[in-house]
Amino acid sequence: MRANWQRVVAAGVCGGVLSGAGLAMPAVAAEDPPTISQAYAGPRPGEAIGIDLLNYERKPGVHLVAESPVFAAPVRLDDPAGDTGGEGVRAPIPVSAKPGSYPLVVKAGGKIVARDTIDVKPPKRPSIEVDGVGAGRPGIKVNLFFDDLYPGETGKSFTAHCTAFAAPVRLAHDRKSWNNTRTFNAFDVPLRRTLRDGPYPVWVTDAAGRRKAESRLDVRSARPGDDDYLGNARGPAFFGKEGYLLSARAKGFTITAGRTVYVRWQDAHPDPGEEEQLTATSPAFRSPARLEFDMVKGHEADDPVFWGPARIKPGLAPGTYPVTVVSHRGRVKKTSYLTVTQDPARHDGANGLPTAVWLGVGTAVGTLGSAVAALLVSRRRRESESPS
Repeated sequence: MRANWQRVVAAGVCGGVLSGAGLAMPAVAAEDPPTISQAYAGPRPGEAIGIDLLNYERKPGVHLVAESPVFAAPVRLDDPAGDTGGEGVRAPIPVSAKPGSYPLVVKAGGKIVARDTIDVKPPKRPSIEVDGVGAGRPGIKVNLFFDDLYPGETGKSFTAHCTAFAAPVRLAHDRKSWNNTRTFNAFDVPLRRTLRDGPYPVWVTDAAGRRKAESRLDVRSARPGDDDYLGNARGPAFFGKEGYLLSARAKGFTITAGRTVYVRWQDAHPDPGEEEQLTATSPAFRSPARLEFDMVKGHEADDPVFWGPARIKPGLAPGTYPVTVVSHRGRVKKTSYLTVTQDPARHDGANGLPTAVWLGVGTAVGTLGSAVAALLVSRRRRESESPS
């Protein structure tokens, strides 16, 4: 159905391009015989074609009529009610028509002025199509087309199911389709962003829950080398204070244990939906750092920018720790290294115990010494004042 439509549109576009480019289409010679044009040629039983008569000068009061054994009745080519909007006059093919070739004639005032053939194709079982070339990509939006043109099919309520969808999708009856009155569709259906690569069954049920058609959606994430892979990730990089995003660096950054470090990530073309799920992980972090999309800074820095804070574990041993960001659904993984030092105000370099602990111990010892001295002085006074 849609393939025929594409051929019709392509022909019109080509003609427009040639004309617009100054390459005039050849003029119709006066002696060229009238010919019949068929839009959506090769119909199935129940479909319709568009019929037009070319190279013929219509005369007032002379009716043009298309006739064929496959038609239920002659088709008036000058009937405004059958106008398809540029593809001729609608000529329905009965659902009861048998596959085969049928003669077609156009008469003007009862006289045959053109001949052609209508090739009726066999019926096709109901089918569901997921629009898109090749494998589906996680996070993209797809269109669904359900073709229910088959003898005996009469339902009007259909739902498409697939675990790749967030929820079942209700299909709407396409009332604008004049050549196939049993087309149902849904547009801009998003695929879940977290899909794993592989095949996903798609099926359609009617109002009673009966399966009417089945298909398969092949999902595969774009990888480096694919035509639609546009990722160009950079990072992770680090900066120490909020507001210093553009000063972030991926090498040679040092942070003290217990402090907060900020992680920056850039990607020229993130995957759909990735703005909401990027994180940076490290054994030095108390928890993964969620990287938020920054529209303003992204504009300033050209490529989209993501950043977020991460708390370094208190008391973490000094050393170099990896920080990793995984993007494009696992296809891109980048690691930078962060140097962690001890807080000099909290640790004694000689024995590794917190300085505050030693200060507390010293204070306690001093207090204890003073109390003992006071006790001894008081005792001596009492002994000297006692009668001998």
